[in-house]
Amino acid sequence: MDTMAMDSTLALTDSSKTKEAFLVDPIVYNAEDSMIVSLDGQKVFLYNNAKVTYQQIELTAYYIELDLETKEIYAEGVIDSTGEMAQKPIFKQGSEEYESETMRYNFDTEKAFITRVVSQQGEGYIHSDRTKKIGKDVFITEKAKYTTCDADHPHFYLQLSKAKVISNKKIITGPAHMVLEDFPIYFPFLPFGYFPNSPTYSSGILIPTYGEENNRGFFLRDGGYYWAASQYFDLAVQADIYSKGSWGARAKTSYRQRYKFSGNFSFDYAINKYGEEGFDTYSKSKQFKLVWSHTQDAKANPNQTFSASVNLSSSGYDKQNAYNSQDYLTTTKSSSISFSRRFENTPFNMSMNLRHSQNTRDSTMSLSFPETTFSMAKVYPLRKKNRSGKLKFYENFGINYTGNFKNTITAKEDEILSSSFATDWKNGIKHNVPISFPSFNLFKYINFSPGISYNEKWYFKKYEYEYEEGANYANNPSGIPSTVRVDTVTGLNRVYDYAYSVSASTNIYGSFLPRNPNSKVVGIRHKMTPSISFSYRPDFGQDKFGYWHEVQVDSLGNTRYLDSNLGGIYGGSPGRGESGSISFSLSNNLEMKKLDTRDSTKTDGEQKFRKVKLIDNLSLSTSYDLIADSLNLAPVSIRGRTTVAGVSINAGATLDPYMLDDNYRKIHKYTWNERSGLGKLGRLTRANLSFGMTFKSKNKSGKSNQGGDESGDMEVVGNDENIPPVEDDLLPVTFDNYVDFSMPWDFGFDYSMNYTGKSASTPNGRVSQTLGFRGNVSITEKWKLSMNTNFDIQAGEFSFTTFNLTRDLHCWGMSFNFVPFGFRKSYSFTINAKSSMLSDLKLQKQKSHYDNNF
Repeated sequence: MDTMAMDSTLALTDSSKTKEAFLVDPIVYNAEDSMIVSLDGQKVFLYNNAKVTYQQIELTAYYIELDLETKEIYAEGVIDSTGEMAQKPIFKQGSEEYESETMRYNFDTEKAFITRVVSQQGEGYIHSDRTKKIGKDVFITEKAKYTTCDADHPHFYLQLSKAKVISNKKIITGPAHMVLEDFPIYFPFLPFGYFPNSPTYSSGILIPTYGEENNRGFFLRDGGYYWAASQYFDLAVQADIYSKGSWGARAKTSYRQRYKFSGNFSFDYAINKYGEEGFDTYSKSKQFKLVWSHTQDAKANPNQTFSASVNLSSSGYDKQNAYNSQDYLTTTKSSSISFSRRFENTPFNMSMNLRHSQNTRDSTMSLSFPETTFSMAKVYPLRKKNRSGKLKFYENFGINYTGNFKNTITAKEDEILSSSFATDWKNGIKHNVPISFPSFNLFKYINFSPGISYNEKWYFKKYEYEYEEGANYANNPSGIPSTVRVDTVTGLNRVYDYAYSVSASTNIYGSFLPRNPNSKVVGIRHKMTPSISFSYRPDFGQDKFGYWHEVQVDSLGNTRYLDSNLGGIYGGSPGRGESGSISFSLSNNLEMKKLDTRDSTKTDGEQKFRKVKLIDNLSLSTSYDLIADSLNLAPVSIRGRTTVAGVSINAGATLDPYMLDDNYRKIHKYTWNERSGLGKLGRLTRANLSFGMTFKSKNKSGKSNQGGDESGDMEVVGNDENIPPVEDDLLPVTFDNYVDFSMPWDFGFDYSMNYTGKSASTPNGRVSQTLGFRGNVSITEKWKLSMNTNFDIQAGEFSFTTFNLTRDLHCWGMSFNFVPFGFRKSYSFTINAKSSMLSDLKLQKQKSHYDNNF
């Protein structure tokens, strides 16, 4: 008998029939088609989308039978018209969920018997024909399958003879073997298995990877132990070992305190041995790497911050221990540890930094610690606290201050620890006090800005020089003759300079309006920004300043002026001779306004206007020294940037107005007097040109498959509202047997050219050109191919080149990486399970670049 869907509650209330009620809460049940209760009220039969809920237990199925006398519940699905099981029993208890074909569950003992159940355990799935639930979270299965594939019919699995599953803890199995695409692989086989299955991180052993290299032999890498110390930090200790004597060790930790800070720290140490000990080809090297990242939460302290980004290693570490291309190609590294403090309700700020930079190609390292900066934001001392009306002219007078203390050294890695703080380290304090006078407009259009700058440097040593006949001081500072004795005098040494300046700038606009009324071009606007400035600095080479000393340098009585602050951390003494120069610069921008005619379905009246930048920026600058006796005019620097057909082009050049003599030294002869044609404009000393293009495929709607700026597309595409609708299926119905095949792709190249003018070392000048290529193509939805390379046109050879082919195999992945030539020449082919739990389940064939000759 069919009844309406309904909810009902059953509970035992007759104490004469049972000694103790086992249902402490009501049972809520319902069904869509029918609900039948037995005459004695002890059984309930539910049909179609049946559901029973008791405490945290919820069971849904097509058919459910509830027996209060035996305290059991039975559920099963139904076979639909296609022969598939529908409305399978789904059992939920807290966060656990199981799907099966049939299920029998006892409320009192919490035991169950389940057939054809599928349950998720962490990253894996258990498929079992027969499962017995013997406790709240404990199951026993036989002839089960364990896999990380989420397909209904998994592509691979471990066939388990028997297993015990403890939810959210572990899975313990008996003998097992691999089954791949329903093909059993009996060797190798597992006599037993243990799979951790914890929803939270926990301590455990890290299984190493294995392999072989020609140079270092067989290896085990990244084996060790992971310690889940607490919710605040963890620690992983790992090691590498090679059969030919090389080894390495590393420690990694992550830490975090909510709303305060977080970070990561790692230290790696490695000893690499190549060749056989006792032979000339034998070599041994020690390397280390230190990486630290620390970030303070923005909520921790709004007025105080501390952060760290440290990347420090020995020069040979990446070359001999890097396993990816990015680390191998990195030749420069830098680090910074910084602390800053803002003093609330004041204009003062303070920061402290520890900096490091290194060049791994020549093992040069620079350290700077500490570096402290104290600054004061601009203040206006002549302004009244309680003012009214407009600002007076003098009230715009402002002053600010920046003080910096620095202590640095630059040396080879092996010389840093043995360096002398007194002689090898450079230190000092620099004060900068720019004074800004009120700017004003002349004739309403020209803005004038006068100013005075004052700089003072405090050094803690200076040099004194004295000529000695026949002396040969080989360790003199660079630029000091060996016949001069250099004495270092310690103590506070003030070095100051000041300068005056005034600048003027304005904007000039010009426009062009076409006379043709049918022209698509509405107008062209030209904006010019000329700027001119004058600066003056007195002669700091005078004796009263004490910066420069005239010293005899040879037996002939020749003298030279030597700097007493040579090599100072902020530079030496101010230059000798007074300086007064005029600087000029001019920038240009050219824009065109035109009708947007990309949509041919609209009339001119319906079209929108858009701006096109013809010249994004074209600037030139130079200066003229009013006091120098020759070579007064500085080289003219020209920079330009524009976009042509969606391609951004950058170019630049430097023109020197003076000629060269036979020894490639500048002489006071202007090019416009000595040359003809374009050579009158100047002597080209530097030039550069760079541009790049990106081509992308289009999807059916005409838009780029990969999004991004339209400037790199093969054709310009309008806004969405301007694109006529396109049917989803491009092929007509009559071509149902054909596939609408497409391969999303992108391809790009970058070109750069640099020219350096004639010199003694390069009499004909020097040109360098590079051409870079990059591309990606999705051959199918699962197959993807990518490449990246650079070609040195002058040398006629390729630099680092890679090809990568990947295939998505659902729960597996395949990749082939190939470096065809160069020091990194290598290849690797890998098929592996995607799940991190089965990361060692893989097939790998490779030739490492470490097998090449160093």
